[in-house]
Amino acid sequence: MILIGENIHIISQAVRTAITERDEKFIIDLIKTQSNMDFIDLNIGPGKMAGSLVWLAKLTELNSKQGISFDTTNAGEMTQVLASVKNPENCFINSTGRDEPRLETMTELAAQYSCRLVALTLSSETGIPKTPDGRLDIAFEIYEKCMEKGIEGSKIFFDPLTLPVSADQTQAPEVLNTIRIIKESFDPPVNTVIGLSNISNGSPKELRPLINRVFGVLAYGAGLDAAIVDAKDHETVRILKMLDSKIPAGKQDELYIRLAETIENFSDVDETEFDKSDEEQYRIIKTARILMNKEVYSHSLISVDIS
Repeated sequence: MILIGENIHIISQAVRTAITERDEKFIIDLIKTQSNMDFIDLNIGPGKMAGSLVWLAKLTELNSKQGISFDTTNAGEMTQVLASVKNPENCFINSTGRDEPRLETMTELAAQYSCRLVALTLSSETGIPKTPDGRLDIAFEIYEKCMEKGIEGSKIFFDPLTLPVSADQTQAPEVLNTIRIIKESFDPPVNTVIGLSNISNGSPKELRPLINRVFGVLAYGAGLDAAIVDAKDHETVRILKMLDSKIPAGKQDELYIRLAETIENFSDVDETEFDKSDEEQYRIIKTARILMNKEVYSHSLISVDIS
């Protein structure tokens, strides 16, 4: 699985201040913190500070070996930064939806620079569809545009858009189903990506890592190719990498592998074997049941009760 670090994000006041004040030390420290990633996402949102994406890209190129994901709604900033980097073909454009003129602009840039394109399954008309079929319809329209531009299927990463389990837990299994159906529906094949931390937005801070990593494991089983993750959550990163290697470090890792295989084989999470006397394994399974909409979510629900 490709891992993309989410830690340089304009939504953070500290990051926003560092970009505004061109605080190189702060940004370089964040870049180096994400050395466990394959790519680093540079999220400047609407990009109101002219030249900020080029500045961030130069610091990233000088201080890491990671690829870069350019994350902005500002088409001018995106155009400028792609023209400035050394290897744009090893970058992500993050992102486009179905709406024009952005779809035209971002697919044109992806074709021009042979870079990867994150495509969101939403539009202003539909918002985020509730069903996998609705998301797939949008994906087909974006795919058609990509094919017109000569963009390789391997460069397209569809994001089914993960909603917080605390807001609408019915959507967690629908995201997994969307990943599956996208992986099955295109020839040449395409990839899938999610913003993993979105699943736990609104949940208590102490629960977020567990929710993120269990959902990441379930998504991996559904065929997920890439995830935008918190590089500072070393345990979640370790587990996602462990799924690739299939070399467990202990009983909990073995359970994570079984959970991924459960989803891969279209089985029921209730059939996944685990040690009921192990509190952490119990919490993992309980979280999986919530994410599969088998048990009602509440902030206090993921607690230990093995009596």
